[in-house]
Amino acid sequence: MELTQDTKNILGLQLPTDPRWVNLAEKSLEDILTDHAYCEQKAATSCITLIQRYSDKEKLVAELSPIVTEEWGHFRMVLGELNKRKLKLGKQRKDEYVNSLLQFQQKGGNFEGRFLDQLLTMALIEARSCERFKRLSEGLEDEYLRNFYRRFMESEAGHYTLFIELAETYTEKEKVRKRWTQWLEYEAGIIKSLTLRGDRIH
Repeated sequence: MELTQDTKNILGLQLPTDPRWVNLAEKSLEDILTDHAYCEQKAATSCITLIQRYSDKEKLVAELSPIVTEEWGHFRMVLGELNKRKLKLGKQRKDEYVNSLLQFQQKGGNFEGRFLDQLLTMALIEARSCERFKRLSEGLEDEYLRNFYRRFMESEAGHYTLFIELAETYTEKEKVRKRWTQWLEYEAGIIKSLTLRGDRIH
């Protein structure tokens, strides 16, 4: 998959990552790989949670089951990279970005709205991860790591698309588009408010 267009056109993200983030990440390689590993682990467990919670939704179960395996495989890939470089898997740290997204999810109201927000949250995390991995694949000095992150970028782009498709499977497309626009605006505010750190994927 070639991501040659502007990020906003590809993923809908309203605010691109500050280019300086790549330089900070390169200086904190152990930390960024550790955070990346846990991001992959959490992605796998989040998909498992969705499958358990919505086991009656056949398409969701069928589509997310292989994603669980893929995300766990990604965790093992990042862990392997840490080991190869004689770096340590550190402790999992609080993810301010994801916690801020969760605050925007519909808590009350109807089931459809809550379910839609859960799928769009996942889509947004995958979209931002894809954008960050694209930055790493283009900006790191280490050629091996550039290629390493290009593979992750391509995978996350596919996952982002899948969660949008699932949302449109179970909710009217017009409602999905309207809520997605609200999510994108909210997410841009989060990115603007967070301190730029090189030890976090998000």
